[in-house]
Amino acid sequence: MKRVRKDLEKDNAGQVTLIPEEPEDMWHTYNLLQVGDSLRASTIRKVQTESSTGSVGSNRIRTTLTLCVEAIDFDSQACQLRVKGTNIQENEYVKMGAYHTIELEPNRQFTLAKKQWDSVVLERIEQACDPAWNADVAAVVMQEGLAHVCLVTPSMTLTRAKVEVNIPRKRKGNCSQHDRALERFYEQVVQAIQRHINFEVVKCVLVASPGFVREQFCDYMFQQAVKTDNKLLLENRSKFLQVHSSSGHKYALKEALCDPAVTSRLSDTKAAGEVKALDDFYKMLQHEPDRAFYGLKHVEKANEAMAIDTLLISDELFRHQDVATRARYVKLVDSVRENVGTVRIFSSLHVSGEQLGQLTGVAAILRFPVAELSDQEDESSSEED
Repeated sequence: MKRVRKDLEKDNAGQVTLIPEEPEDMWHTYNLLQVGDSLRASTIRKVQTESSTGSVGSNRIRTTLTLCVEAIDFDSQACQLRVKGTNIQENEYVKMGAYHTIELEPNRQFTLAKKQWDSVVLERIEQACDPAWNADVAAVVMQEGLAHVCLVTPSMTLTRAKVEVNIPRKRKGNCSQHDRALERFYEQVVQAIQRHINFEVVKCVLVASPGFVREQFCDYMFQQAVKTDNKLLLENRSKFLQVHSSSGHKYALKEALCDPAVTSRLSDTKAAGEVKALDDFYKMLQHEPDRAFYGLKHVEKANEAMAIDTLLISDELFRHQDVATRARYVKLVDSVRENVGTVRIFSSLHVSGEQLGQLTGVAAILRFPVAELSDQEDESSSEED
C-alpha cells in the first residue's frame, strides 16, 4: 500500500489518500472502510445523453465521485471490493444523493475521510504502508569489519543499517588491538539488530558470512545477552539461522537465501505466530482455566484487573456497524497496550481467525488467575437455576 497524503486534525478527523498495490492491500482497504465514511475515487458511470434530434443514447463515462458509504462487499477469492453509497459532492454526470457503486482495484488511488480515525485503523495503515511489516525475514550479512542488516520482503530487500569498523591485523604476541576492535564491531551489529528488527513480525534472522565469523558473532551475541539478561534476544534465539556467504556485502545475501536449509525454514507461514498464540490459549484453558478468558464481558473484567498478558482479537470485530460497539473493542485494545500487554489481531481469513471467531472473536491469556470472575459466573448460573 502506498500512502499519497494524510491530513488529520487534532480530534483525529480528516482524510487519507492511498493506492493499493497488491491483492492483500484490498483486504486492508476492506478493514479500513466503515459505513458513514466518505470515499472519493475514480469510477465509470453510465450516462444518458440526448442528441439535437431528440434521440436518447447512453455512454460509459469515467468520472470521480465522492460517496457516503452505505454498504461494503468484499470478494476474498478475487480480492475485489465494491462500495455502495450516495453521491455527496456536485458532479456534472451524477445528481446529489444518487446511488452509485465504486469498484476499488489495485493501483487506483482513492481518498477515505472519517469523522474519527481510531488507533486500530491508523495502525493498520502504518502496517500496510510500511514495507518492514511485510518483511518476515531479516538478514545480517557480515565479514570482519563490515556488516549489513537487511529486511527481506516478497518484493524487495531493504538495508536498514551498515556497520563498518576498522579492525587491525593480528600481530605476533599482541592480539589485543584486533580483539578489542572485533568486540566493538560485534557490539555495534547487535545494537543494529535490536534497533531495526521487529521480532513480532520477523520469523527468521539469517546470519551469513564467510569462514567462522557468523559462529563467533552468534557466540558473542548470546553470551552478552545472558550476561545482561537481554530477554528480546534470548526469547528469539531459535529464529537465528547461520548460513554461508562469500562476503559481507549486500549482494551476497542472494546466496544465503538460496540455501536449502533457509528455503525449508521460510516455508513457514506468517500466521504461525497467531496459531501459536491460540494454541497457548487452549492449553491455558485446559490446565489453568482461571488464566484463560473469552467473551467481551469477561475479557473486559480481566482488563480492569490489569491481568491481561496477551489479548487475542479478530479483525472482524472492528468492522462492526455499531460505532459504540466498535469503539468498545478499540478501547480494550488501547487499554491492554497501556498496561504493557501484547495484542494479536487475527485475520478472519486465516484458519486461526476462524477458530477465534468460534470463541466470540475475543480471548485473553492472563498474567495471574482472576478467580472472582469464575466465582461470579458460578453464582449467576446457580441463581438462574
